[in-house]
Amino acid sequence: MRERSLPASPNWYCSRCSDVSSSGLLGVGAKNIIYLIDVSASSSCPGAMSFSVCFSGELVGHKDLVSGFSFCQHAGQSHICVSSSSDGSIRFWDSSSKTLIRDHAAHQSSVSALHWSPVDKNLVVSGDEKGVVVCHWYHTGDTTSFFPEPRTIFCLTCSPHTWNYVAVGYKDGMIVLIDVSKKGEVIHRLRGHDDEIHALAWSPVAREDALYTRPEDGEGNVVFLCFIVGSLAYNIKHLEGCYLASGSKDQTVRLWSTAKGKGVMTLKLPYLKRRGTAVDPGVKERLWLSVHWPKGRPTQLVSSCFSGELVMWDLTKSGKQRWTLFGTSSEGQNHSRIVFNMSSVHLQDGRELLISTSMDREVKCWDLASLECCWTLPTLGGFVYALTFSPVGTGCLALGVGDNMIRVWNTLTTQNKYDVRSFWQGIKSKVTALAWHPTKEGSLSFGTDDGKVGIYDVFSNKPPQISSSYHRKTVYTLAWGPPVPPMSFGTAGGKPSFSLYSCAGEGVILQHDPYKLNGEASDIDKLIRDTNDIKHKLSPHTDLSWKPDGKVVAIGNEDGCIDVYQAPSLKLLCSIQQHHKIINTLRWHHDHSSAPELHCLLASGSSNAIVYVHDLRSVIENPPESPVVLTEPYRRLCGHTAKITGMAWSPHHNAQLVTVSYDGTAQVWDVLEEAAVSNYRGHVGYLLCVDWSPVDPDVIWTGGKDFTLQEWNVSKQQFTKPPKGKKMVDLKEKMKANTKQKKKNKKAGPSGAEGAAQPEVNGPPVTIGERAVMGQGVSGEDDEDEASSTSSPAPSPGSSSENSSCHLKIFCYFCIEAQNIFCLSATFEMQRKSSAAVKSKDKPDLTGLKKKKPRSMLPLSTSMDHRPKDELLQDCITLASVRHDNSQGDHIHLGLFADRQALYRMFDAEGTLLGHVEAGHFDSVVYLRLWSGDLEGALQLATEKGELNDHLLSIAPMAGFVVWSRTVEAFVKQLCLQEQYLKAASHLLSINKLYEAVDLLRSHKLYREAIALVKARLPADEPLLKELYTCWAAVLEKDGHFSAAAKCYLAADASFDAAKVIARKNDILSLRTAASLARISGEASLAQSLSMRCAKDLAAARDWVGAQEVLSLQDSLLVHRLHLCVAELLSEMLGDSEVSPAASCVSSHPWASPGERHIGIMDRVRDVWEEQFAVSHQSVGALLQELKSAESPTPTANSPLRQVQTQTRYIIDDTAGNKCIMYRRTEACTTEDIKNQLKYDVEAYLNQRTERKLKAVFNEFRLKSCPCASPSAGPALFIPPPDPCCAQLVTG
Repeated sequence: MRERSLPASPNWYCSRCSDVSSSGLLGVGAKNIIYLIDVSASSSCPGAMSFSVCFSGELVGHKDLVSGFSFCQHAGQSHICVSSSSDGSIRFWDSSSKTLIRDHAAHQSSVSALHWSPVDKNLVVSGDEKGVVVCHWYHTGDTTSFFPEPRTIFCLTCSPHTWNYVAVGYKDGMIVLIDVSKKGEVIHRLRGHDDEIHALAWSPVAREDALYTRPEDGEGNVVFLCFIVGSLAYNIKHLEGCYLASGSKDQTVRLWSTAKGKGVMTLKLPYLKRRGTAVDPGVKERLWLSVHWPKGRPTQLVSSCFSGELVMWDLTKSGKQRWTLFGTSSEGQNHSRIVFNMSSVHLQDGRELLISTSMDREVKCWDLASLECCWTLPTLGGFVYALTFSPVGTGCLALGVGDNMIRVWNTLTTQNKYDVRSFWQGIKSKVTALAWHPTKEGSLSFGTDDGKVGIYDVFSNKPPQISSSYHRKTVYTLAWGPPVPPMSFGTAGGKPSFSLYSCAGEGVILQHDPYKLNGEASDIDKLIRDTNDIKHKLSPHTDLSWKPDGKVVAIGNEDGCIDVYQAPSLKLLCSIQQHHKIINTLRWHHDHSSAPELHCLLASGSSNAIVYVHDLRSVIENPPESPVVLTEPYRRLCGHTAKITGMAWSPHHNAQLVTVSYDGTAQVWDVLEEAAVSNYRGHVGYLLCVDWSPVDPDVIWTGGKDFTLQEWNVSKQQFTKPPKGKKMVDLKEKMKANTKQKKKNKKAGPSGAEGAAQPEVNGPPVTIGERAVMGQGVSGEDDEDEASSTSSPAPSPGSSSENSSCHLKIFCYFCIEAQNIFCLSATFEMQRKSSAAVKSKDKPDLTGLKKKKPRSMLPLSTSMDHRPKDELLQDCITLASVRHDNSQGDHIHLGLFADRQALYRMFDAEGTLLGHVEAGHFDSVVYLRLWSGDLEGALQLATEKGELNDHLLSIAPMAGFVVWSRTVEAFVKQLCLQEQYLKAASHLLSINKLYEAVDLLRSHKLYREAIALVKARLPADEPLLKELYTCWAAVLEKDGHFSAAAKCYLAADASFDAAKVIARKNDILSLRTAASLARISGEASLAQSLSMRCAKDLAAARDWVGAQEVLSLQDSLLVHRLHLCVAELLSEMLGDSEVSPAASCVSSHPWASPGERHIGIMDRVRDVWEEQFAVSHQSVGALLQELKSAESPTPTANSPLRQVQTQTRYIIDDTAGNKCIMYRRTEACTTEDIKNQLKYDVEAYLNQRTERKLKAVFNEFRLKSCPCASPSAGPALFIPPPDPCCAQLVTG
């Protein structure tokens, strides 16, 4: 039995994840569990903090998040509820017995909305993210699917006045009103919202009586609604209409007329100042606008607001008087984050309560009469990693939770039993460890998942103190203990009496000074090594526990060893080598017991599921000179089936211990007797922490994976020992389910008419108990449906013949009286039952929405088994004749029961005559041939049809190498058609066709992969490799990736081309790089040319230092350095003398700065040449001659050996105005010589131009008549320009 509990936080961003029954039972979906809470027991005094929330239990069964929940609001069925999940399942529950009634799997995607009709007690409507709407009939188990709009459904709600009307809200802002009695026919499309529809609410009044407008001062026309509560009677022929409210992410609430299909009012949310406690400013949340229309309040509408406030709208007023804020009597009543769900209930005492759930992880109850908060229930949004009671503040319980918050609960408060405060400042990850200060009240230390250690003062609003020493991994344990060196030095002089110790996942224990957390924390491993003279590496630490008197500390290690050290020197007293797995938890017995022999008991838990208790009294009272090794425990506690995660000694009893484990239970032990006392199984999932109540000897608190903290009594538990292993339990449950499923299949007849009795309409189904035990019996029911689908007279599964005839009678009556229009609800019941009776007509339209069964490999044999009964009996006689008389006949469908030849004939018929080929199921034909042993034929067919796959290829070697090789080649072609070139190349390698694989990759421009393959499989001097590099470089160069192309050229030993391609970008950095590359590669001439080009650009930018550095790399360019030196000196002198305007200089040499003015330019040049360049007077003549010849530089390595001997070379304009380079050649020149010379001159000419369009490299040459030369001059070489703006270069 559970006393108090903090449940898991309700799921976020769900339109209806909580609901209240008419009896006051609240159901909240949290994770994959529905928590049931009785809210009718709360105080009758609004605003009073005294209340009693009674937890009624949980509904456990969903495998994924609960996305929707709704109660049946009809008398006699108020205990029945329905839930939906993200896995697409719909489950019906009995909240009284906490059992599953029925499970539907009609959705193929996540269910996003769910509602039980307030009018029809058997109708449940659900919608999923794909836009599919499904109607579930509770009494029959039938489902009907519709697809009104191809949009994502966010919410839906059934009309409280007309059973067949459902309003659906979509993600894009559309609202659609559909009629489920007409296969989801769309009645109205309500357009007006611009964003997601978060909530829909119908008016509690069934009619729209009056609409009028009244002008207001400063406001335009305001629409008012006047409601007349009258008779709810209406007929099917004319619907009076009903108002519908919608809340959207676009920050508006709209009211719609369903009779006219248009909006009648728009309410804009008011901007309210944030009230109450502060919220983490780092959290940016989206708006969720929830609306609720309370029953009996036709002119009042409740909606949420931006920051979690609740607002009551008065639809008869305007302006600021229109809305009233909830919880204005005191601070902090409203939610601090956005609200997701609201639901209301009328209690028997006349009170009307509103329940709201929010992102602030609180469930609040409001009195709608006073708009004040009655009570607040805190919830948890993560694993409960740690819980501990304060040793000073009695009853103060601290929780470390995985939602990045600490909760402090005053469990002894009488007015508010859930007096919980949350602390989040300074915490950015999961809180995994907690420890109260032994003597200082309110001082709470915490450790986090990101390795942070801090201390909170829970009685102040100040942020926590954070230690400057971080752990690299998760902090698992915190403990307060006496300081040890170096912190213990000088403790008498005001040093702290307690230090904070933290142990984390990296295996290190740090000692923190609580009064100086910004100081450096010390690693106690250094002290342990120094004190005990340990040279080897210590095992990583996993836990530590100080004895209450502070004399010794126990440290658990990763190897399962427990070391006990004496404080403060941390001298090793003993080593306990009993566990063989990682130590998870250590606890010393309390020292306020009357039995001194119990003071030295140490309990330890590890991952081997056994709890050991060690008596260390002799070691502690009489410390040995050298460490001792203990291998036998004092007591051994066996029973858990998974690793131990936490433990706590009872402060009220002698030698009573409680342990929690990954087996999901908490176990109380009598240690001295080694006996199990009590076992608690209230959690779902494994447990992580436990502590004993400091005031009640019978109360224990536990927390775990299920996001809950639970209080329970030891004496009220049903079980004494832990359950058996999880694997054993799962195996037994599976065997049990299989046995019951077989029994069910045996009971079911061929037609399914004798399977189960038809459930009653106004009561629970007869077979509810069996369904709850069996769980999901889907496959058996599907088989029965398939077996009876061809027999039209047979009733559907799960219905008796009597009920079937009843359906028929009602259907006939409906057909006869269809011409008359009735307003009776029996008419609607009749229509639903008739549609269920002829359900087979609608099945073909809904097959795409239901889970499809796998396609049969033998459709002929399967279909022949579904013929009429007399034909099936005749088949038995025919089969007997075939087997005993060896008679032959055309009985293909009986091949499964005759000899092998008959089976082969049936295979041929299955594959060719009937269906697989015609339906395009060639894979089934392939498998049939494979089963018959015709492997080669199967492969040939798959090849022809393009149905080869990896499985067929893996078995192809069984047919021989030739067949396998042929199959691989065919599969390669198939993969190429599918553009799976890498996979195709890999298959070519499997048949040793390396060159073909490389060609395949190269042909599809996968050069990188082709080169990798060649380098990995072929010798380094393979010519193919150079060819690949060259091709790839050409492609990269064409695409402008010059650096990558240069790398390819370098790999292909084409250094000249690499330098040229880098220089194509023609910027200073590229030219400098290209010059260096050419110099390293031995291309001296090219290096000189590129260096000169780079230096020229640098000089033009007045970067004199950079230009000299580039030229200094080439010894042969000394004359050009001298030329630059003169230019720099002249530029500086002109700028200094203000003859020419001084331009900004990027860099200059110190020797270029203006000196004495009487020194002439020639003298300065001479001095600089001698001092900086070591040029003597004798060498000036040779350098001058070299400088004169620099106008025509020597050809580079890419020029051929034979050069054109020219006497004259000049540039003219041809008749078209284009630039032409004209030559007068000697007779020894050939056309090829002209071509090579021209190529060089063109490049030199283009390099001297500044226009970007003239800097292209022409790769193609062709002979053409010179437009400016005489016909006798012979053929001329013409280079086409890249665009009309570029010059034509012609030679003749």
